[in-house]
Amino acid sequence: MAKTILIVEDEQNIVDILSFNLRREGYETMEAYDGPTGLELALTKNPDLILLDLMLPGMNGFQVCKQIRASGSSIPILMLTAREEESDKVLGLELGGDDYITKPFSMRELMARVKANIRRVEMQPAPVKEKPDLSPIRLGRVTIDRERCVVTKDDIVLELTQREYDLICFLASQPGRAFSRETLMEKVWNYEGYVGDVRAVDVAVRRLREKLEDNPASPRFILTRRGLGYLFAG
Repeated sequence: MAKTILIVEDEQNIVDILSFNLRREGYETMEAYDGPTGLELALTKNPDLILLDLMLPGMNGFQVCKQIRASGSSIPILMLTAREEESDKVLGLELGGDDYITKPFSMRELMARVKANIRRVEMQPAPVKEKPDLSPIRLGRVTIDRERCVVTKDDIVLELTQREYDLICFLASQPGRAFSRETLMEKVWNYEGYVGDVRAVDVAVRRLREKLEDNPASPRFILTRRGLGYLFAG
């Protein structure tokens, strides 16, 4: 059965291009040209993924995303933005967006992200063939309780998003090893063979540092190795 993509975008030409390319890839599409209509379709039609523009009439994309998540829905939301301000991207991720892509974007990159987010949801209920290693990771002042999905520093619980938790788990499971942004997009974001914008990694690392580090401007846990990527200093 074909997956359904809800496109919430007020520019007709962009909707037409997105709809054409998505249908060519075998998806069904629904369209909304303002925030309230997009929210209504998201809550009543239960699409498999939402392409959500941030600048919308009636209700902006941030408000739409917030209300979708407040309803308890976990539909993947891929935010479309013409803005370059990192604060907008951080806010969108904090409100429950799964990812963002900045206009203008290539169809190849967009399709890769659509497929990856749908695949991530499909993988969640799959039965686990081998029992995962849920033993805690203890690295100095930081402990990751993988059975309860809780991270503590100095015995204080950190309030992390799911993406931030997945990111620190991956890095801390191999302390001292640097991973490129592309590798993190593949391993943490589940973007197999990823090609495209990797700034989502930088946004997630920045937010994680703000919650984890004593001084985010001078990190001691999540470090950057120039030309290599990010690592957890064990």
